[in-house]
Order: sequence, then C-alpha cells, then structure tokens
Amino acid sequence: MKRMFAASLLALSAAVATPAMARQLTIADVTMLSRVGTPTMSGDGRWLVWAQRETDLAADRGRYDLWRLDLTVPNARPAKLAADATLDENDPQIVGTTVYFSADDAIWSVPVTGGTPRRLTDFKGGFNGFKVSPTGDRVVVWADRKPGAPSLEPAMEKKAADAGVGRTYDQLFVRHWDTWADGNRSQLFVLPLTASGARGNGTAVVGALIGDTPSKPFGGAEEVSWSPDGRTIYFALREAGRIEPLSTNLDIFAVPADGSAPPVDLTAPNQATDTQPAVSPDGRKLAYLAMRRAGYEADRYVLTIRDLATGKLTSLTERWDRSVGSINWAPDSRSLYVTAEDMQEVPLFRVDATTGQVSRLTQEGHVSAVAVGPKGVVVAMDSLTAPGDFYRVAGAGTPVRLTSVNAARLAGVEMPTVERFSFRGANNDTVWGYAVRPVGVAGKLPIAYMVHGGPQGSSNNSWSYRWNPAVFAGAGYALVAVDFHGSTGYGQAFTDAIRNNWGGWPLEDLQKGLAAATTKFDWLDPDRACALGASYGGYMMNWFEGRWPDRFRCIVQHDGVFDARAMAYETEELWFDEWEHGGKAYFEDPAAFEKWNPVNYVDKWKTPMLVITGEKDFRIPYTQGLAAFTALQRRDIPSRLLVFPNENHWVLKPKNSRQWYGEVIGWMDRWTKGTPTN
Repeated sequence: MKRMFAASLLALSAAVATPAMARQLTIADVTMLSRVGTPTMSGDGRWLVWAQRETDLAADRGRYDLWRLDLTVPNARPAKLAADATLDENDPQIVGTTVYFSADDAIWSVPVTGGTPRRLTDFKGGFNGFKVSPTGDRVVVWADRKPGAPSLEPAMEKKAADAGVGRTYDQLFVRHWDTWADGNRSQLFVLPLTASGARGNGTAVVGALIGDTPSKPFGGAEEVSWSPDGRTIYFALREAGRIEPLSTNLDIFAVPADGSAPPVDLTAPNQATDTQPAVSPDGRKLAYLAMRRAGYEADRYVLTIRDLATGKLTSLTERWDRSVGSINWAPDSRSLYVTAEDMQEVPLFRVDATTGQVSRLTQEGHVSAVAVGPKGVVVAMDSLTAPGDFYRVAGAGTPVRLTSVNAARLAGVEMPTVERFSFRGANNDTVWGYAVRPVGVAGKLPIAYMVHGGPQGSSNNSWSYRWNPAVFAGAGYALVAVDFHGSTGYGQAFTDAIRNNWGGWPLEDLQKGLAAATTKFDWLDPDRACALGASYGGYMMNWFEGRWPDRFRCIVQHDGVFDARAMAYETEELWFDEWEHGGKAYFEDPAAFEKWNPVNYVDKWKTPMLVITGEKDFRIPYTQGLAAFTALQRRDIPSRLLVFPNENHWVLKPKNSRQWYGEVIGWMDRWTKGTPTN
C-alpha cells in the first residue's frame, strides 16, 4: 500500500490552477459547485451525455441541464444539449442517435447532435424513472401507483366531505427513510414508442407482485434492465408483506415486455439480496449482484452470472474478497467493468466473464459512475480534494481527464494535503486512517476527529457535499479519520467484526487511531481535539460521552442512536438494527442491545456537545437527538440543539448545508480555539 494519496490528488486537481493569492476552501464554495451525473455514451462511442446539477441558492435547490462532449475531438469542451431554464432535464440515455431524458413529469427526446427537445409522453400522475429499450420501440416507466394498477392512469379516490386526515395502517412499513406510506408502490409500466411519441398510460407488467421496483429508498435505474432484443425486462423487487421491514430478500424477476405472461422469479432459492440485473450485449448472460446472508444489508456482493439458456449460475467473484458496487458489460460480452471499495479507494476493475480474473484499472480516487462504449470506458471520478469530473480509462494506465467543470469556481482555492497512516488496532489487526492538513497554516492545529457512519462504510478517498474534510481543513482544522472494524474495503471479515460489537473493537480502534495519528504527525495538537460523526458516527459520539469522557474538548453528534431500546422500536428497517445486535428483536434478547447502549452511561457524560437532527429522519428518528439533548441539559453540560424541519437523515438543501457548517465549525471554534466559555 502507498502511504500517500498525493499522486492521485494532484492528478485529479491538475486542471485547477492556483494563483499567487491562494485561499482556503469554504462551504460557500462547495454549495455552488457543479455536479456531474451518471454519463451515457452513444453506441458509436462518439458522444458522452450527462445531467449536470447547478445550485439555485435563491430557491434553495439544485437544478439540472443536459451536457454533451464529443469524444472524437481532442481537448473538446462540453456544450449544453438541453437547458430550458423552466425545466430540470435529467436522467439522459442514448438509443441510436436520440437522447431521451426526463423533465416536467414527462419523457422527452432530442437529437444527440442538437436540436429542439420534444415531449413524448402525456400520462398524468408523475413518475420516478424510465428506460428506453435497446430497439427503441418501447419504454419502461416506473411510477408510484396503487398495487395492481393496470396502467399509469392515476386512481380516482373520493373522500366524504366530513372525512378526517388521519392515516391508518395494519402492518409495517408505516414510514420509510423520510416518507410516510400512502398505499402506493413503485411499479413498472411499458409504453410503445413510435414516431409520434409514447402516448397513453401504458400497460403494467409486474403482475400480482406487491413491492417496490426499483427498491426504496435508494434503488434506481440499475435495478431495471432490458434484454438486447427489447422483448424482456429484468427487475429487482422485495415482495411486501408483514415481514418486509425484516427482509433484505430482493429477488430478480424476468417478465415479457408486452405483459403477456407474469413475472418469473429467477433467484428464489437465495433468501438474501439479489440486485442490479444487467444482460450481456449478446443476450446470452444475465449478470447481477448477490449476497449470501439473509437479513444482512452489508454482506459481500458477489458478481454472479446466469446463463439465460440453461439457467446455470456462476459466482464469478467468489474468490475475490471485495464487495462489487456496480456492473457494466464490455461490448463484446467477454468481460465486465465493476467498481468496488478497496482500502479507502473505489477503483474500476475489469472482470473476465469466463474465469473471474480481476484486473485493476484505476488506482487512487473514487469512481462514481461508468459509461462503456466500443472505443473505451469513461468514468466519473473524484477524490478527497477534487469534485467529480470525467476521465477516459484505457487499460491500467493513468486516466485521461476529459472535463474540468469546476475549474473557474475553484480557481484560487488551495486544497489541503492528505496522508495515510496505519496502526495495530483491536485484535491486533492493521487499521488504516488518514490525516488532512490545510496548506499554508503553520504550527500545531486543532483536530477534527471524524467518525464515519454506516457503520459498514468508509472514510474513503472521495469528495463529499455533506461531510467534506477539505472544508474542515479550510476552517483551520486538521481532520483525522480512521476506518475502524466494521469498515468496508478490507475484506468481509473486517466488515463483519462490528456485529454484536458496536462499542467494543471500533472504540478501541478509534482510541488507538487518534493516538497513532498524534504521534506520527507533529502538526496535530492532541490537546485541542473535537470529535464529530453522524448516524453510526453519531452513535459513537454518544458512546464517547460515557466511555471516553475525558478526551475531547467538544463533540458534534448528528442523527446518532442515544437509546438502543427506543431505537429498536422506532426505526423503520428493522433488519438492520436486529442483525447488528445478533439477529433477534429487543424483547427476545434485551441484553444484546443494552450492552452497547449509550443511555446507560449518561451519568458519566461531561463533554460539551452539539446535537443535530432532522425532523424527517425516520432511520434514526429525531426523538433520539432530542433525548440526548435532554440528557445533556439535565446534567448541566454545555450543549446546543440544531433541528432541521425539512431534512431527513442527511442535510441536502444548500442553505441548510451552509447553516450546518456554520453551527458545527462555530461549536468547534468555541471549544478548541481560544478560551472555552460555558
């Protein structure tokens, strides 16, 4: 392993010139950056098209336009393809010489060479996404409708004049992520696509299945796939019922695109997750990702191949101890391009479709999206010190940069440096971390000790619009992050090690990691440290309060579990909480939950804490944050509560993001810079 990220960070930031009067990055910069979406490539390999998000700060939201790049022209500059100021053009896909996209609750088209966009659909009721068949004669749309809806036509509901507004439920989910259940399900509908458009309400193809496809809350186009001949649709769905909040059993179904037969479950024997179906260009094989253990959302994804003629299954990456994140077939159907976390990086790999041999194609950086064409591969890639841009990948050589969409906005900004370190953590295992240092700041620096969420996640080499290490460095902090036991990208055993162990080995890793960092880097001030984290990281902040109470000058806790007992009955995806504590419900094994329950150690709390929560957070409900704040106030510990009424588990709106950083950095400044005041 290399000790430094330096080479990749310089490469990813090369297009941003640094004038003599350099300055530090701020959250005001970050909220105004352009964000490139998933690219699509034309069949001849000439055109790259993507949606690009710009910030409308006055409206407190992002808006989208379509851009294109001619890949056959050296040093070509991106140009807008569709940019109506009254529309949000998004979700582009190219079939033939036409770009299809969504805008204004409709599907539109525009020639890839440019022209006037044309609205193709006229159905009502909205939709969530679509995919045009490779043959260009059909489009599958996914939209929320009542289970069993025969078409996209919205159901007409009549209410009595004196009806109340109360909702009634007879089974879970009653709410999920940030939305209360309303009786609708995301379903698939197929519309014919002709020269006149895709008119009408289409035909449902999910049959009697009740569930969401794509899955909610995060499933998208990667869970729906066409066969090359346009006759079959493959999709992932978890069947609903009383066990839905306990089940991770997504299956892959195949259904005729004309709806002439009901869907067929292709993965019924596997009770764990099967997802991301992708048919080979020759139409002979179906690739998908499969987990092994039911009820475990962070199990290893194995790239699996199904021979569509014989039904034979091959676990292609069974011997590769990494979890595959995305799939793209090569045009010749002989290999696949995949991404996977690997020791704080998210590279692109090529996997031989016959032997399963894995070849790494990129080194440092985070590959967030992949487009494959007959003339090569283009990826969207970012890093800790560079937001996303597009790169051409040719073999294992250095990726060639194609765009610099934020060069003007970042001109004059001097990004921090990043250095990796390792140490012997819990169980004597090697644990990795990194330290981020602002450039041009002398002397010992106060520490922002950031703990990632998940907990099966990673503080990897990627750009973030929520928890951005470069912004903390820009505020004068040295940020330190450690990938404790439970983190991803180090093999499945390391990830699994956190189960039944939330406050054990991870705490030991974090204690040893901070000591290792402050020993290695003499520019860290060990006496001026503030800890901060969200989700599981927020849980760890509450755990620090009671089990490591004398180490930090302050703590920032965002959406963290405070009371494991209440959490077991308040959260929505029960499979997660129960798996993490041994696989049983709280009432079946309360000791497993209470062993690592922060509420049991409130009598030890003493560190000043900023508590942050969102009222629309149904994963770790805001009541957990309110309870933690109550505990702090009752113990007369300096504390502050920040509540976002319009945010979920994440802070997404631009103005809220700026407020979040203002509160967080202000809290840290109060306790680590100058003389703390109560």
